[in-house]
Amino acid sequence: MDENLITRLESAVTRLEALSARQVGAAEGGGDAAAMDPSIVAFDDLIYQYVNRVTSAAEKIGGQVLDVSKIIEEAFNVQKELLIKIKQTQFDNALFHPNSGQWKHISIRKLFSVLSVVLSHVLREGNMVADALASIGCSSTDLQKPDMAGLVDFLRPLNEVITKASALTEGRRSDFFHHLKTGADSLAALAWIAYTGKDCGMSMPTAHVEESWQMAEFYSNKILVEYRNKDANHVEWAKALKELYVPGLRDYVKSHYPLGPVWSSTGKTVAAAQVKAPTPAGPAPPPPPPASLFSSETAQPSSSRPKEGMAAVFQEINSGKPVTSGLRKVTADMKTKNRTDRTGVVSISEKESRAGSTSISKTGAPKLELQMGRKWVVENQIGRNDLVIDDCDAKQSVYVFGCKNSVLQIQGKVNNITVDKCTKMGVVFKDVVAACEIVNCNSVEVQCQGSAPTISIDNTGGCQLYLSKDSLEASITTAKSSEVNVLVPASETDGDWGEHALPQQYVHIYKDGQFVTTPVSHSGG
Repeated sequence: MDENLITRLESAVTRLEALSARQVGAAEGGGDAAAMDPSIVAFDDLIYQYVNRVTSAAEKIGGQVLDVSKIIEEAFNVQKELLIKIKQTQFDNALFHPNSGQWKHISIRKLFSVLSVVLSHVLREGNMVADALASIGCSSTDLQKPDMAGLVDFLRPLNEVITKASALTEGRRSDFFHHLKTGADSLAALAWIAYTGKDCGMSMPTAHVEESWQMAEFYSNKILVEYRNKDANHVEWAKALKELYVPGLRDYVKSHYPLGPVWSSTGKTVAAAQVKAPTPAGPAPPPPPPASLFSSETAQPSSSRPKEGMAAVFQEINSGKPVTSGLRKVTADMKTKNRTDRTGVVSISEKESRAGSTSISKTGAPKLELQMGRKWVVENQIGRNDLVIDDCDAKQSVYVFGCKNSVLQIQGKVNNITVDKCTKMGVVFKDVVAACEIVNCNSVEVQCQGSAPTISIDNTGGCQLYLSKDSLEASITTAKSSEVNVLVPASETDGDWGEHALPQQYVHIYKDGQFVTTPVSHSGG
């Protein structure tokens, strides 16, 4: 064999050894390099500029407000450590390119694989260089994009801090409940780091931060209203906390992680990504070259491979063999009309069980909750006469959907009320700012105890509408509805109700160049 060729290959191996040693040094200093990354430095600035303002305002108040502020500070520090771990994986494989003076991401394993392929073709005798290559190796400490179990393990430190904040809101309600609730709910914004793609069930990171703060802003507004003219320190704390998330964290995520954290495409998974001390043993050997270059087995031609699916069916039909030879003969007792174990009569119990399972599958889980701090949702409540919404304000709306045989009381002024696809449902409310809408319902009763400027009834069969003295001037609009009765107070002394049926039939007469519409009136002869 040419001595010059062997000398050149040995020189290449020597260079790879130097690169491998340099990579080890880069991996050891990866934590410092990751900490100096612009995104990590920007997160430090976020903590210094915004988080410190929250803690400084909390120190003026003290007590539980200071406790929850310290937990918020701890949560941001934990997220910083998680970001450093993710960023560090991008430095583990960084090698310094001496010609360009820049760091480049080069996989040593790929270089070994390429060199192994070259050696396999030129070195058929002797194993001198192959042994040298086998003595060189590198280990990968990258973090892959995690699965669900790995992501839970990776985010466990952050989840523990959030749980600690939520524990402060439990138990007996304190005087600073709104402060504790605002701080605990706001930490949900830090979950943007769990975004792994459009199929993960989360909003985009920037949108997630905004939506999470909107949930916490409900209680933050209560602080501003309560302490506006009482204590400026509480107002300062609430405003500082809002600025921490909007625009602080929102703008940071938008600038550095608009699509979520960037994970390495190779290496270990998150669950197994634990930092361990290096062992004195030699590095692992390079991976074997592709099997297609060294495999002794010849590829089987496609024509000789056994066919599958419909190709196998047509092949058997075209073979000339009797294709029905393997079929069983159907005897008279196997025919459906002669079978005694089957009957066309369906029992009542079987019919009820089928109907019950169908109704359960179509009906979702019952809900009575406030969403996004703006909308009360009451869904799929059946047989409940104790539904109450008491903590509401004029900026919130109420949406009632799919309820049956239930009664809902709304104790306070709300912006809008919508009753949709309900049967035998009763709704009692005090005041509504915009309108009360009844849509696609059957046999419902709605009572207004205060004022309502507009009441709309659409595609509803059977509606009893009770109006108070303050709501007699309400504008009532009906469309595609029947059996609509409006009850108004008849007198102030006996408390009786006067019932008025709204017409559902109309007569249209063409008169003086236009149609004149009047309701149909029936009079007994």
